[in-house]
Amino acid sequence: MKNILFPLIAVLLWSMNAIVNKAASEAIDPAAISFYRWAMALLVMTPFVIRSVWKNRQVIVQYWWKFAILGALGMMLYQSLAYYAAHSVSATFMGIMNSLIPLLTVVISIFVLRVIPTVGIALGTVLSLLGLSWLVSQGNPTSLLQHGLGSGELMMLIASAAYALYGVLTKRWAIPVANWDSLYIQILFGVILLLPNFLLADDVSLNRHNIGLVAFAGIAASIIAPFLWIQGVIRLGANTTSIFMNLAPVFTAIIAVFALDEQLKSYHFIGGGVVLLGVMLAQQLRTPLTQIFSRKKIASERTGVSNK
Repeated sequence: MKNILFPLIAVLLWSMNAIVNKAASEAIDPAAISFYRWAMALLVMTPFVIRSVWKNRQVIVQYWWKFAILGALGMMLYQSLAYYAAHSVSATFMGIMNSLIPLLTVVISIFVLRVIPTVGIALGTVLSLLGLSWLVSQGNPTSLLQHGLGSGELMMLIASAAYALYGVLTKRWAIPVANWDSLYIQILFGVILLLPNFLLADDVSLNRHNIGLVAFAGIAASIIAPFLWIQGVIRLGANTTSIFMNLAPVFTAIIAVFALDEQLKSYHFIGGGVVLLGVMLAQQLRTPLTQIFSRKKIASERTGVSNK
C-alpha cells in the first residue's frame, strides 16, 4: 500500500509546480526562472552524480548529441514554454494539458517506434481533441474556427508535444548510462541552451518574492518528484504508475482554487473530463486496430462465401 505513495506524491509535486508556473508569471521573467530552475537542479545533483558521470564520460561523449536533443525537448522547450504560457492561461488549464502527455506519447510512438495503434488510442485521441476544443473555446467550439488557438494555449500544446517526444526518444535511444547520469547530462545541456535567452532578459534578479518559486521548481519538481516517480515505476511497474498521472489535472485544479483563487467553470469540468476520459481509454483499451479490421475482413469473407 505504501508503494502508491511514491507516484502519488510525485504527481502532487508536479501539480503544485503548475501553480508555481502561474505564480511565477507575476514574480519573475520566464527566461530567468527557466534558467535558474535547471541551474539549481544541476548544482544540487552534482555532488551525488559527478563521480559516476566522469566514470562514464566516454559513453556520454559518444551520445552527446542525443543528450543535447533530450535536454532541448525536456528541459528547454517543455518548461520554458509553460512559463511563457502562464501569462495568458490558468494553472487549471496547464494541469489539463499536462494530462494529455501520456496520450501524445503513445500517438507519437506510432510514428517513431512503429507501435501498432490500438482501439484505445483511436478513441482516446478523438475524445481528447473534442474535450480540448471544448476547454480552449470555453464551451463554444465554433469560436475556434473564427479566432483559432490563443498563444498561451498553442504554447502549452507544443510544450506537451515536446515532452511526449522527449519520452518517446528516451525509450527509443535507451542510452546505456544510469538514469541519474542521463538526467544530469540532459540538464547540463538544458542549462547551456537556456543561457542565451537568460542573458537577453531585462530583469533576472532573485528576491524574496520569487526565490521560493525557483527553489520549488529546481528541487521539488526537478529532483524529488522524478526520484519518487522512478521508485514508483520500480515498485509498481510502468503501466500501473502511469495511471497516477491522470490525477494531475484534479490536483492542479483543487490547489489552484485555494492558492490562486481560480474559478472553476462548467467548461473546465466538461472539457477536462472528456480529455481525461480519452487518456484513460488510450491506457486501458489495448486491442490493436489491425486485429479489429482483420476480424471484420474474415467475417465479411465468410458472409460472402455463405451467400454463394
